Amino acid sequence: MPITEFSAALKQVATERGISEDSVLESIKAALVSAYRKDFDGAPEDIVVDLDPSTGEAKILREGKDVTPSGFGRIAAQTAKQVILQKIRETEKNVILNEFRNKVGTIVNGHVFRIENGVVILDLGKAHGVLPQSEQVQSETYRLNQRLKVLVKDIRETTRGTEIIVSRADPEFVKKLFEQEVPEIASGTVVIKAIAREAGSRTKMAVYSNDEKIDPVGSCVGQKGVRVQSIISEIFGEKIDIVPFSTSTEKFVAASLSPAKVTEVELDNENKKATVSVPEDQQSLAIGKEGQNARLANKLTKWKIDIKGASNIFYSNEKPEKADKNIVRGIWDEDIKEKSAEAEAKKAEAKTEEAMQGNQEEKKNGADEQVSGSDAGQSSGQDQEPNQ
Repeated sequence: MPITEFSAALKQVATERGISEDSVLESIKAALVSAYRKDFDGAPEDIVVDLDPSTGEAKILREGKDVTPSGFGRIAAQTAKQVILQKIRETEKNVILNEFRNKVGTIVNGHVFRIENGVVILDLGKAHGVLPQSEQVQSETYRLNQRLKVLVKDIRETTRGTEIIVSRADPEFVKKLFEQEVPEIASGTVVIKAIAREAGSRTKMAVYSNDEKIDPVGSCVGQKGVRVQSIISEIFGEKIDIVPFSTSTEKFVAASLSPAKVTEVELDNENKKATVSVPEDQQSLAIGKEGQNARLANKLTKWKIDIKGASNIFYSNEKPEKADKNIVRGIWDEDIKEKSAEAEAKKAEAKTEEAMQGNQEEKKNGADEQVSGSDAGQSSGQDQEPNQ
C-alpha cells in the first residue's frame, strides 16, 4: 500500500469514527498479533508488532529481532482486516458510550425503533437506548417510530453487553422537562427543591425563588399556563401540582397538601410527624383519590402527615400496627372509598330508621285519633237514644 494511500485511509477511519489515529494503529497491531498466533502454531507469546504509520509495513519482532515468517501475508492480512473492523467498532462504541455517560441525568430525543417483550428500544441517533418496563409509564402506549423525550438514567452492564438505560417514569424526568421549559430554572433563579411523582397520574413539585421579585410558582406555570401545559402534553396529561417551598416546616407541609386549605399544622419533631387540621369540606381534597394527595405530600416533605377533621383524625401515614384504632389509614389500606361508602350507608340507615320511627309515630297518633273519634261517636249515640 503506497504511503499516501495508507495514511489517507488511516486518517479517514479515525475522522469518520471520531477516534484517534493512535487508537486505530493499536487496533491494527492487536489484529496482526492475533492473526500471527492463529496461522502459525507454536508462536511465542513475547512477540510484538512494529507497524510503520507512514507505509503500513508490519514486522513481527521478538526481543528486537525481525522474525516475520515468509508465509505471513495474504491470510494474515485478511484475518487482520476482520479483527481491525471489530476493534474499530468496539472503539467507536466506547466513544459513544462515554459521550452518553456525560449525558446521564439529561433529556435526549429519540424514536421507537423496536419493541421486544415489552422492552422499548429507542434510536437515539448514534446509539440505541433501552426503556425497560420498570422505567415506562404504565398508562402510556408506545408504538413504532413514535418520537419521545427520555431521561438518560444509567449506563449499565448486562448479559447483552453495555446498555444505555433511559426512563420516562423517573421523577427526575419531569424535573428536567421544567429545566428545559422554564428559563428561570435553567438560570438558577428558581430552584426545584423537591419533587414527588406517581408516574402517569400526578406529580407534586416544590419550588423556591432566589429573587424576591420573581414568583417561583408563576414562573413554572407561565402566562396563561403555557409552560406547564407544554410539559403536561409531553407526559400525556399527567397532573402537576406546583407549590411554594418554605424553610418553615409548618408552611411547607400546609402547602404540600394543595389544593386543600389547611387551618393548622402541629409538629412532632422527634418523630418527624405532622398533624394537619383541615375544614370538613376540604377532607376529600386533602386526602385525594385513594390517598394520593396525602401520599405525595408525605414524599415531598419527607414528613409523616396525619390529617385531622373538625373533631377527629381521619387519615394517617402511619402503618396500621402503629396507628391509633380510630384513625383511617388510607395511605396503607387505600380503602378510603370503601370506608366513606360505609359511613354514608350508616348515615342513610340512620335516616331510614328515623323516618320509619316517624311513620310509626304518625300511624300511632292517627290510630289514637280514630279511637277518640269512635268513642265520641258512641257517646253521642247514647245521648240521643232517650229522645227517640
